[in-house]
Formats: sequence, structure tokens, C-alpha cells
Amino acid sequence: MTDAQDRIPVLNSFLSLRPGATGRTALIGAALLSALAVVNHAAARRAERRHPPRGRFIEVDGVRLHYTDRGAGRPVVLLHGNAVTGDDYDTSGLAGRLLESHRVIIFDRPGFGHSQRPHGRLWTAMEQAELLHRALRQLGVERPVVVGHSWGAIVALSLAARHPADMAGLVLLSGYYFWTLRPDVLLVLPGAIPILGDVLRHTVSPWLGRLLMPLLKRAMFSPRPIPARFRAEYSDAMALRPSQIRATSVDGALMIPGALMNRESYDELSMPVVIMAGDGDKVVFPRSARRLQARIPGSHLQIVEGVGHMIHHAVPGRVAEMVERVLGASGGSAGERPRPVLETMGRAA
Repeated sequence: MTDAQDRIPVLNSFLSLRPGATGRTALIGAALLSALAVVNHAAARRAERRHPPRGRFIEVDGVRLHYTDRGAGRPVVLLHGNAVTGDDYDTSGLAGRLLESHRVIIFDRPGFGHSQRPHGRLWTAMEQAELLHRALRQLGVERPVVVGHSWGAIVALSLAARHPADMAGLVLLSGYYFWTLRPDVLLVLPGAIPILGDVLRHTVSPWLGRLLMPLLKRAMFSPRPIPARFRAEYSDAMALRPSQIRATSVDGALMIPGALMNRESYDELSMPVVIMAGDGDKVVFPRSARRLQARIPGSHLQIVEGVGHMIHHAVPGRVAEMVERVLGASGGSAGERPRPVLETMGRAA
């Protein structure tokens, strides 16, 4: 008996089976996993046919990104969070409000929606920010206000840290900004592990996701009910494709490192920044937003009562107003000194 066998009782039991039984068990297991993989692949292709791309594609550094570019006026870029796609900003109504007077660019972040997420690269928040910055330059987008929700807020802060002169300001929604214990990371971590994650996301993860999805949605919107429009437009099937499970899992695993990488730059941000959070957020507690406001000079904090993690669904008009305030404080050109956001909003709630 080897040391490895002695340490792993399950292995002892497995090896004690008759060779024939072991072989049959392995064959049955392989057949079941293969069948699951075929079913999940077919479901993913069916979901993509039912939810075709609404926008256009741009190739940046060999990565094909899906985006929409609509409207006219000063530009606003919207970065979505985990488990959703860029369509979430249309579903919430925020994009429609901003389109009344702005050019609005919405990306599917790498691996989400219809955007690629090539293997062989560690898709940290900083890596995603650099890719999106190059995409914006290719599209001729100059000094946008960047709105980031949840994981998108981490990317927005990375973008601001690396390219402050190219941005007019930030509106950060329900973001995770400082290291904390995150038990939920343990749930997504297996899907982020190479090889193991590949097997899981093509076989059992989509089925587990179907069971957990109702709980996830309730947690996202609590204490408010899930909006009817979100129920109608959100596609579980798109979210549970193996490719998007990979993106969701890896982003979840990289959430804490993303916050750690950004934290040293908070004190150096000089652009207008609005930080918004719901006081009932059960995904990221609002104390994270309060800590960030204390770190970013001249930033403005809004804690919205009775609202959870999906703040842009609950108060899209208020978020749109904050975008206008940031634009007003940013000045019209890169050389113009920004004003504190509070000077543009008086006694806004």
C-alpha cells in the first residue's frame, strides 16, 4: 500500500473493487458525463439561436468583443457585473434613459454574452480594463463617463487607475472594493480550476445552476421583488452555457485579487466619482461603498434605502442623474480641472 492510498480512503475502496467492476463503473461514469456534455452543448447552441447578438463586433488583440453603440452626445460606457450580460442595462431601463441625450456604449465583458474569452490569459480586472480601453480607442470614444456595476465596478476602477486622462469620471454601483471574507467564492472556485472546471462546466454545473438560479436572483434583488421585465428578458440558458459559467467562475475567483490590486490607486483618483449602493444589498454590503468614499478625494456617496444589489434596476433615473452630475463636474476637455461632484448637485439626496 502506498502513502497516497493510505491518505485517501476513497482510493483504497475504489482500488479494492474487482478490475471488471472498476472498468464497468468507469465506463458508465464516462458515458454519463459524455451524455451530459452533449446535452449541455446543444442547450448552449439553442440559447444562442434564441438570443442572437443585438449589436456589433470588434476585434481587439485577437479577442472578439460584442458591443452596442447607440445614441449621440457625450459618451457613457456601461460595464455589467457577474452572471449577466450587457443586455442587463437595457432590461433595467438605464440605457434607455441615457440614450435620450448621450452616446451609450455597452460591452459584453470577455466570456459573457457573445464576447470571446480566449484561454491562455488570466482575465483579471486589469486585463479586462486594458482590453476595453483599446476597444474604446478603436471606436473613437473620448473621455467617457464609465458606469460599472458589481464586478464591472472593479473593471471601471482598474480603467481609471491606468488611464485617468482618458476618462471623464466614474459612477460605481454596488461594487466590491476591499478585501473581505467571501464564502460565496468557494461555490464558484471549482469551476475556475483548470481541467476540473472544464469538466464541471460541460457536465454537472449547468444542472446545478438551474437549481440555484432562483436563489441567486432573489439574493440579487432582495429586499425588493424580482422585476417583471427581468423575469421576462433574463435568459437562464445563456447564463448557464459552459462558456459563460467559466467566465462567471473565474471572475468570482478573481474578485478578491481585483479589489486588492485596485486599492492602492484609490487615493490618487482625481476625477469626479459617484459611489452608489443599496442599504439592503446582500451580495456586497454597503460598508464597502462607505470605505471607498473615504478613500477617494471629492467623491460622493449615495446609499439608497430599501434597495439591494441591482440598484440600477431599482432607481435607473437616479443613476442617470448621477451620470449627468459627473459629466457636469468633469469639464469639457482633458485639460479642464474637474469640480467636486457636490458642486453640481447641491443638496441631492
